[in-house]
Amino acid sequence: MTKKKPGSILYDGACPFCLGIITRWGSTLRRRGFDLVPLQEEWVRKRLSLPEEELLKEMRVLTLDNKVFGAMDAYVYVWWRIWWCLPLWLLAHIPGIRFLMESLYRWVAKNRMCISGACILPKESHEKKGAGISGWLPLIALPATTMAFKTHFPAEWIFMWTLAFAIYFGCKWLTLIRARINGVKGGLARSLGYLLLWPGMDANRFIADSEVADTPATGEWMAASLKFIAGAIILWGLTPRIGETNPTLSAWLGMLGVVLILHFGSFHLISLAWRSFGVVAEPIMRSPITSTSLSLFWSERWNRGFNQLAHDLVFHSTYRRVGVSLGILLVFLVSGLVHDLVISLPAGALFGLPTAYFMIQGIGVLLERSRLGKRLGLKGGFIGWSFMCIFTAGPAYWLFHEPFLLNVILPFLNAIHVL
Repeated sequence: MTKKKPGSILYDGACPFCLGIITRWGSTLRRRGFDLVPLQEEWVRKRLSLPEEELLKEMRVLTLDNKVFGAMDAYVYVWWRIWWCLPLWLLAHIPGIRFLMESLYRWVAKNRMCISGACILPKESHEKKGAGISGWLPLIALPATTMAFKTHFPAEWIFMWTLAFAIYFGCKWLTLIRARINGVKGGLARSLGYLLLWPGMDANRFIADSEVADTPATGEWMAASLKFIAGAIILWGLTPRIGETNPTLSAWLGMLGVVLILHFGSFHLISLAWRSFGVVAEPIMRSPITSTSLSLFWSERWNRGFNQLAHDLVFHSTYRRVGVSLGILLVFLVSGLVHDLVISLPAGALFGLPTAYFMIQGIGVLLERSRLGKRLGLKGGFIGWSFMCIFTAGPAYWLFHEPFLLNVILPFLNAIHVL
């Protein structure tokens, strides 16, 4: 029986100090079954899906079941598999000594380039700071206040849009404060533009005036305009023809029209306008229907603003403690709970179905990443595209359930004179 490998040790391949350790201890680690892989490898970047400064911050161990151990946790994992390192493993479980080990590791990691004589890491390199109460307060207070006054809203659809905007503005404020605290440079006008005139959530790139976007091509303007026009035709042309003969279908068509007008049309046009002035404002929808995998759909193609925020706030904060797989499921869980607030709460029914929908998406992503998924080719080509379509569209009626369609969407369509 083949002995199961303990995983891959991921190190900074551009660090002379790190390379020296790998050269000295490489044969010992390989005999214990470890693969030694630079963090800069493309498959590692994709697997960890971390920003560059986070990716190279510490050594990691990636196990075959996709658990990730970083910093001292990685060393403890390795020590347990080398018999003569067991005294170090035992010492690492003594709280006071573990604290000293953690502190020493952080200092060495921060100064590893200077230790090797290169000194190419900036002295100010450090972990991103949290936003504090000033950053989180609007995200907590605005939705809570909206929900407290739920019964005072004249219609469920008004409550839905108000709650959605409260969550959205709270997220915008949080990302803006996080960017400012972590030293992103940009003027007041750029910050106000990000807060009030841009639907995306990438404050770091939008605010920073050090990066300049390329001027959009004419064809992209035409594509965005056509999506806006298509949405208007569906909303005010096709939906009224269905009318009251099939209320559920009318609601679905109306939602499709609104999404095309807003997310695919208007938001894309806003992106083009900002990029014309050199501001980095990538479209939040990037041809999701062409995604050849479920992971690609949710991480890079569909509503990139919210997905990026959930990834930054949830995945980055949890994956080292719970592993990559549970970190992914937590991202989808949070996404589901947010959608339950905006969908089921205004509808007053079927709480939990939107959350169940997103948990199905998380399970699909894990299946795609599994050995079985790789053997079946779920991460690319026609099979990957079909898998993506089945998982996203198949249970969509759980996300936009009938009480939401009838109690919220139809009255909204009547209010804007569609029906």
